[in-house]
Amino acid sequence: MENDRYTRGWDKLREIDGEQGERVIASLAGIAPDFGRLLIEFGFGDIYSRPGLDLRSREIATMAALCALGTAAPQLRVHIHGALNVGCTREEVIEVMMQMALYAGFPAALNGLFAAREVFAERHI
Repeated sequence: MENDRYTRGWDKLREIDGEQGERVIASLAGIAPDFGRLLIEFGFGDIYSRPGLDLRSREIATMAALCALGTAAPQLRVHIHGALNVGCTREEVIEVMMQMALYAGFPAALNGLFAAREVFAERHI
């Protein structure tokens, strides 16, 4: 039986990340389906569904955090897609990565820019 958090989370995940997000959840089925459910319920059902920030702002913050980590390129690519899906422009994505050079260093910014380049190529933009 689906609960409200799960349903709200799936709807939000589809709105933001679309097919990329669904693939992430599907990839967890064989190893940790409970983690996929937690990601949907908590991450998207609770956090992304909060009213305090719009989805565009949430994706900008998420891209910045993932870029700064420097160890999350696959997740960064998913959220670059998400940022574009909720209204960020190519130029805004690039500016987020460039901003990270100041706070996370040039290697993190370069990796973020390379992730962005891959996403832009996939989307032909």
